[in-house]
Amino acid sequence: MSLKELQLPPLLHSESRGSHRHINNGISRSKLIKNNAGEISVNLSSWPAEVTNQTVSKPREIKHQGSLTKPRFLEQLESHLKRELEALDAHGGKVQELRLQIFQEVFGYLIEEFKTYKPLLSVIKNEYDLTLAHLREQMRDLLPLRAKLVLVSEQCEKRILDQRVQERNEMRALKQECQRLQCVIESMRGQQTTLQIQVDHLKKELATQYQLYRDERDARKLLITRISTMHSTQDTEHDDYNGEDESEDPVVVHMALQVCREDLTKVQVELNRLQAEYSDVVPRRDWDNLNHMHEETFKKLKTLQTDFDKLKSEYDTLLEVHRQVAPAVLHSNQSVQQHGSDDKHIVTTPRPNWEQCSDILGGSERCKELFEGQSSQKRLEILLQQMNGQNEFFTGLGTSSDVPIYLQYEGKLKNLKLKKTDVVRVIKDIWREKTAENEKNDDPRDLQVFLHSYLVEHYKDKAGEWAYSLMETIQNNLEDDLICLFNDVLTGKVDESIYHGQTQLLSHLLKVLIQSDTTQCGSLTVLEFCEALKKAFPLKSDQDIEELLTVAQTELRSNGVRVAYQTLYTEDTDGKHKEFLSLVKKQATAERLQYISELRVQLEGKGQVDAEHLRAAFQTIDPSLDSETLDWNLSVAFQTKECEIQAQALSTEAVIQRLSVANVKRAGPK
Repeated sequence: MSLKELQLPPLLHSESRGSHRHINNGISRSKLIKNNAGEISVNLSSWPAEVTNQTVSKPREIKHQGSLTKPRFLEQLESHLKRELEALDAHGGKVQELRLQIFQEVFGYLIEEFKTYKPLLSVIKNEYDLTLAHLREQMRDLLPLRAKLVLVSEQCEKRILDQRVQERNEMRALKQECQRLQCVIESMRGQQTTLQIQVDHLKKELATQYQLYRDERDARKLLITRISTMHSTQDTEHDDYNGEDESEDPVVVHMALQVCREDLTKVQVELNRLQAEYSDVVPRRDWDNLNHMHEETFKKLKTLQTDFDKLKSEYDTLLEVHRQVAPAVLHSNQSVQQHGSDDKHIVTTPRPNWEQCSDILGGSERCKELFEGQSSQKRLEILLQQMNGQNEFFTGLGTSSDVPIYLQYEGKLKNLKLKKTDVVRVIKDIWREKTAENEKNDDPRDLQVFLHSYLVEHYKDKAGEWAYSLMETIQNNLEDDLICLFNDVLTGKVDESIYHGQTQLLSHLLKVLIQSDTTQCGSLTVLEFCEALKKAFPLKSDQDIEELLTVAQTELRSNGVRVAYQTLYTEDTDGKHKEFLSLVKKQATAERLQYISELRVQLEGKGQVDAEHLRAAFQTIDPSLDSETLDWNLSVAFQTKECEIQAQALSTEAVIQRLSVANVKRAGPK
């Protein structure tokens, strides 16, 4: 069978050769379709659904009036579709879905009638239905996002409008402030012009008055001269009198006097101008002398600073060597004492140095308390008990927010059993790096955060072990001033400024002592030492100065003639200051607390205090206090930055408590 014979004829109501029987059979098996009015349509042609293997020839062309006639089934489907679409409510909801449903019904009728193409059309229809269902699901998911997008858009627009209103208000305020400042500038310019006019007027009046005084003086002098001449020439001869008159012509003298007055006026005006212009100018000679003295002083200070740094480095080196050599020397002396003679070695038993166990037992005080009145055997038992009682491992406190950041570790952490000297070395290194960071940054970190970063940077994976071991040794050696102060600052009991204040105090005292040492021999006479103390501490009483001098002489075992001030700054093997520097810090603490007590008395009776009242109280008890220090005191009291002090009120006790734990001190005499 050829390709042309397999082609399907168009659905036309025309005659075909050999196909009338099949068309009639197709018509007999047609379906009935209901329309919207409830009527049943006539039989529809389903040809060529029943076409078999018979050869179908091309139908003859039937000529109608200008066009071809549509199949009846197509016409009925179109009329049914038109009626259904017209019956829809165009203003109701979901119109598009109802239209789609009508088209689906018509397409279903078409599939049912064309049974040859029913599988393919059904697959197409199912694919379209699945796609439409998928699209409906996506639309259903996107509807909430659309509402949320509208809400976010409204919020953004509202925020933009608020920002514009705020900026408009700020610009208006700035413009008003600019106008006010311009008015102030114009007013000040007017005042300056008025004052300048007054000055010029006063200068003119002064010049006029001075001219009058000078004319009066010259007239009087001339009158006196004439009177004297008249009296002196009465007894002389007439010729001499005539000769004198010829030699001193009054007209010439008057003209010379007038010229002298004009010259004197010019000179006086020039002198006044020079005095007005160069009244505040330093002579070049004085400037050169002062500049030369400044350069010499600066060179001397630089040389002294270099020598001081060199001596300090040498001193630190010697101190470190002394720390390393001292135990060996002590052990050697003990060995010599124990083995000095064979007889003594036989008779006596060597005694151990129990003070070396102080680090293990938690400090010298606790060691003395445990060993006092006990025999060597008993002391050994106590030492073994204490060593067995120490934990080999720490248990981490966890990573919760209530645990300090430097202790936020979990699991088992090894106890490093640090000695006191190790702790002192670490604390000094921490303070040194912390001070350097504070000088570089305007907003320094808290000591807890800095300690955590320090341990992580220096000990890396063992930072947790060092943190817990360090805190245990600190708790066992709180009798040491340096360790106790570090622990108080770390736990927030006192402010960090206390340590920096003590360091600056001792450094200032050393600088004054070095400046007073003109011979650079490292020692001062008693009188020079007292004068240096008064210069370094001008607010101390004579009794405090005398106490410092007594302690210094006692510590140095001085003969009362000279005081070796450099020796006063030496430290013991544990890095602890001696009696003199401890007394200096103790007196500074007492003075600071006395200052806070005076402030408490000034604020007595006030339940709450704001920044202005506290500022007035400080200025009352300490008039010499400068504005920068006063702002810092207020920032400490209100726990805020100096530039952010507002008109907030706090209880008096809270303010006093914050000031008492910070380096708040008197600036000048009462």
